[in-house]
Amino acid sequence: MAEKKATFEDNLVELEKIVTELEQGDVPLEKALTQFQDGVKLSSKLQKTLENAEKTLTSVMNDSGEEIPFEQDAKND
Repeated sequence: MAEKKATFEDNLVELEKIVTELEQGDVPLEKALTQFQDGVKLSSKLQKTLENAEKTLTSVMNDSGEEIPFEQDAKND
């Protein structure tokens, strides 16, 4: 059976779990180092996902089907 790919939310929950355990301070050093490394990897994945989502949300398609940056009018001064 193929392993299910973790969603953004799954990764966020896992990162929160790691942070909570590390904040408690009763984790053995070796496990804490491993958890810290895992947390950094998860944080990087989450950041990339957010950056990709931002790029998607801040672009629009023109009449030719090309993706162009979305520019908001500066009328809200």
